[in-house]
Amino acid sequence: MRVETKLFIYLAPFFALVGTVYGVLVEWQEPVGFLGLFLTAGLAGMIGFYLGFTGKRVGLRPEDRLDAEIHEGSGEQGHFSPWSWWPLVLGLASATGFLGLAIGWWILYIGAGLAVVALVGWVYEYSRGDHAH
Repeated sequence: MRVETKLFIYLAPFFALVGTVYGVLVEWQEPVGFLGLFLTAGLAGMIGFYLGFTGKRVGLRPEDRLDAEIHEGSGEQGHFSPWSWWPLVLGLASATGFLGLAIGWWILYIGAGLAVVALVGWVYEYSRGDHAH
């Protein structure tokens, strides 16, 4: 994950610099632009740190080595739940929350409650029922 780590680590100071230049150009009167760029710099830094930490723990992947063969990258790439309904419920909860922002605040609370239920269900779906370990 060396390439991905370097990409995000190098993007963090770039966004910070662009945010500073933007803030100077607008004389710090328009807070959304430079704040958004500073937050983007922080997000890029966090992603770069995570990828670097994970890359050290996992080791080199076939994509990171110059002498790797194509067949080394084949096979299972992770653990996915093709039968899980919880992402759909979470998406509906998010849609309900955004509908609440547009129509009425009381709908937002219904969406937040549904989102909590969906997150708990998604996190614990392998801890109970047919798929418990």
